[in-house]
Amino acid sequence: MYDSMKKSSKVTLTVVAAVGLAACGRQRMDPCQQATFDQQACEDAVRGGGYYWNGSWVPMTYHYPYPYYYDSYRSYVSGGGAVHPTPSGAYASPGVVRGGFGAIGAGHGAGE
Repeated sequence: MYDSMKKSSKVTLTVVAAVGLAACGRQRMDPCQQATFDQQACEDAVRGGGYYWNGSWVPMTYHYPYPYYYDSYRSYVSGGGAVHPTPSGAYASPGVVRGGFGAIGAGHGAGE
């Protein structure tokens, strides 16, 4: 019986650890926070009342204008604060392709 309990606790611990890691991967990162600051996304978030995180809209009320968050970020960095960049495209809204030329850029060459 002791061996089956020991095995069961290992399985439970493994499942709990896997669920915890999965939850960490889904954690939203506010683009205006010092450690996860993203200039363009923060400007858009302050102006638009929220931001997209991996395709989902996150409503957010920002109590100060954009320069406040930028200055806060700069002070944080100059004081040795660690910055954790977000994955590429994390702040993009659904259906928006950033970069590249694809169909969006077709017909927009010089002189056209």
